[in-house]
Amino acid sequence: VSHTWFWSVIQNDFKTGNIDLEGCMRLLEKMQIPFDEIHVRHVFKKTIDKQSGQIISMDDFKAIYRALVHRAEFQELFRAYSPDGQILPDTQLVKFLVKEQFQTEASETTAFEIISKYEPIDEVRKKKQMSFEGFVRYMNSEECSIFKTQHKTIYQDMNQPLCDYFISSSHNTYLIADQLMGPSHLWGYTSALLKGCRCLEIDCWDGTNNEPIVYHGHTLTSKIPFRSVIHVIDKYAFMSSAYPLVLSLENHCSTKQQEVMAECLKSILGEKLLSSPLGGDAEMTRLPSPEALKFKVLVKNKKIGTIEESMLRTDDETVAETENLSSESESDDEESDETIPIYQSRSPSKRRAGPRASIASITPPQKKPKVRTPKVALALSDLVVYTKSSTFVSFEHSLQNQKCYENNSIGEVKARKFVKQSAKEFISHTTRFITRIYPKGTRMTSSNYNPQEFWNVGCQMVALNFQTPGTQMELQDGKFLDNGGCGYVLKPEFLRDPNTTFTPQNVGGHSKPMSLSIRLISGHQLPPSSLSKTNKADPLVQIEIYGVPEDQTRKKSGVVKSNALNPKWNETFSFNIQVPELAMIRFCVQDEVSVVNNEFLGQYTLPVMSLNTGYRNIPLLTREGIKLESASLFVHVWYY
Repeated sequence: VSHTWFWSVIQNDFKTGNIDLEGCMRLLEKMQIPFDEIHVRHVFKKTIDKQSGQIISMDDFKAIYRALVHRAEFQELFRAYSPDGQILPDTQLVKFLVKEQFQTEASETTAFEIISKYEPIDEVRKKKQMSFEGFVRYMNSEECSIFKTQHKTIYQDMNQPLCDYFISSSHNTYLIADQLMGPSHLWGYTSALLKGCRCLEIDCWDGTNNEPIVYHGHTLTSKIPFRSVIHVIDKYAFMSSAYPLVLSLENHCSTKQQEVMAECLKSILGEKLLSSPLGGDAEMTRLPSPEALKFKVLVKNKKIGTIEESMLRTDDETVAETENLSSESESDDEESDETIPIYQSRSPSKRRAGPRASIASITPPQKKPKVRTPKVALALSDLVVYTKSSTFVSFEHSLQNQKCYENNSIGEVKARKFVKQSAKEFISHTTRFITRIYPKGTRMTSSNYNPQEFWNVGCQMVALNFQTPGTQMELQDGKFLDNGGCGYVLKPEFLRDPNTTFTPQNVGGHSKPMSLSIRLISGHQLPPSSLSKTNKADPLVQIEIYGVPEDQTRKKSGVVKSNALNPKWNETFSFNIQVPELAMIRFCVQDEVSVVNNEFLGQYTLPVMSLNTGYRNIPLLTREGIKLESASLFVHVWYY
């Protein structure tokens, strides 16, 4: 049957005679076969080398098609369940789903849905059967991906307070290169929002003509108007996620320009801007949920006085326009997550916003009249509701004094010290208050830290430089694939309970050990090595687990020599994971260049709890996080 089907699909393209490489690729596209041009070119060349000329016959095309599509590892599985090696009846497909894919609830309805979706041959499909062609399409589909299908939708409880979620957060969102000379660009905001990021950072400074600007202060990065940034946010805020978006303002503007900022936010965002508590409830004892704040933009900034006072002011607009901040909420050390400047600005207004301004502004100005207490314009202050930036003093101080709507930003160096020395208090703090971690200012090249160590203690906003590719960003992207990619992931119960005894170093009774076994079977159409003149590589796969310290581990496969088209490993790796709810797993494919040097070919990272069981394909992404259309790994996953 598949023989007749195949000829009927391709004969039209061969009407005028044989076809060339272009025609061959067009035909594969028409048949919806994902391919890598380098691999097709190579297989094509091998086919024509046997004869003269640059064209192939129908039989040649069939050989190329089979080389790319009919993988031996799929044939083996198909034959194990097909009575005649040609056809898989729906009852046998159900057996395959239950026994091999661990889909215990699979029924003939499930099988029929799969057949309807993936079987290309009409007469086979009508008999509720599956040919090998259909089976291959199914095995390569999203449904057979290693990432659990139900986790691709929003499946978690979205009615818990905001502080109960990990929130996808970006640092210096306006940069698209490094922190010293790099261009500031609106694309930084667009791309972060399209990736589902839910907390953006906006570094605001006074600009000319009373128009605030966004750039990395005291550096040579280019400047963009604050107004343009808000327009982009207005346009893209809820394209990838309906859940609330937080704008973290790092504010260095004069009160006059802060008023312009407030006006921009109100006039451009309109109804999207949250400027008063939900249901007019000023007596807040707990934060609202992501569900309650859907399609709302929240401003994170310093705030004067209480929410009640703001609400009264909205009714009575005649009050003073600005107010000095009380010493308690002085410009925090944390909010100056500044790169060390190349040059010190001469003008006094800029001076106070330098990296050390925070220290100067807390001690009353004695000899330096140029250093002024930072002021917040009431118009901007009043837009702050559930995300008031407040200085972190100590865990003890927060426990006694901090309100649920006050958030802290803590630099990575200080935060890392807390993880090591007072993890219990840190976790107790993050069960109550939203905590933002940001990269240290000395990371001139916008490098990132490992976010895992801060997720381990429940920090909600672990801000990374989205513009910088690398393992850290891959962990970020992988973590937030979960829960439908909406940018909010519910923290495990032991990181939400204020009386928790959990710490990453001592997981105690919170361990739900998982025994995980992964058989790495093969790869398909992997990117060739940059050193290869044809389509070759010497691929190996590294499997890494990130999580609490005792779960961190990596294992390496052997190297398959000079084969990127269809390398086969057939190696099994076992992992014992103590806290699977926090663990991430990363598959990294490398080309062995020399004994000491490997070249990155592709990777895929996902939460351990989102692993699918059975025979699964693993898509591969580039360093920049772009899917390699035709490259994949094939594995068998099993855990208990």
